[in-house]
Amino acid sequence: MSESDRPVVKVVRGKAVTEGAGVRLTRMFPNPQLDMLDPFLLLDEFKSDKSGDYIAGFPSHPHRGFETVTYMLAGAMRHEDHTGATGELLPGGAQWMTAGRGVIHSEMPLQRGGLLWGFQLWVNLPAARKMDPPRYQDIAPERIPSVTLEGGAVARVIAGEAGGARGPVEGIVTDPLYLDVTLAEGTSFIQRIPAGHTAFALVYEGAARFGATALARGELAVFGPGDVVRGAAESGGGRLILLAAAPLNEPVARYGPFVMNTVDEIEKAFDDYRAGRLDAA
Repeated sequence: MSESDRPVVKVVRGKAVTEGAGVRLTRMFPNPQLDMLDPFLLLDEFKSDKSGDYIAGFPSHPHRGFETVTYMLAGAMRHEDHTGATGELLPGGAQWMTAGRGVIHSEMPLQRGGLLWGFQLWVNLPAARKMDPPRYQDIAPERIPSVTLEGGAVARVIAGEAGGARGPVEGIVTDPLYLDVTLAEGTSFIQRIPAGHTAFALVYEGAARFGATALARGELAVFGPGDVVRGAAESGGGRLILLAAAPLNEPVARYGPFVMNTVDEIEKAFDDYRAGRLDAA
């Protein structure tokens, strides 16, 4: 049986927002065009060479019930949480943080000027895992393998498998794929996606084509059912992130920094935070 291409079923553009202590972002979703892509809850791109757009960073704030994934293209960020754990995200590095039952952390730029560029993704946790202990996977740039895919495109494999390489992120319940794909002019790629997984791609530089659909920088393509994603460079080439994961198919209740299954659980998260027991078992 031949493999079927996943078609593009929706194309969306992001919306400018301000988060943290005044960081300017482009929010790809949720927005009026696209609420979420189960299990993906949010995708932001931060990109600016004006320090005033990012220098205030994201001071101490709580999370419960989901995972945050930060991937840096340029610049650096320092992470610190309420337990005293610290880490630095460098250009080309990533962090997969499982907030679980609760973490209070900050993410602050390490620079006073120059380009700061990257992405933050939120990934939901199933009800049975929302109160797991917090966990960090800090991935140094040199740990992320780079492979040439069929068609000549080059991919950095952050999570999942591509081109015979496996990404360093491990033990994630939604079985994610996270690729950073560079398409030089004239190249293409084919990437198998497990049946039933949600999948999307965001073009963040240049342009790329998926079937009959051409995407420019800042456009996100949602893929429908099928076996493979087939992409190709447009004139001048392009770069994109390709993500996929298993949907949870559970109720979602979210408010601010908490993502649970019911409103009562959201209220309890706020009560626990105010009482200083957010991370209590």
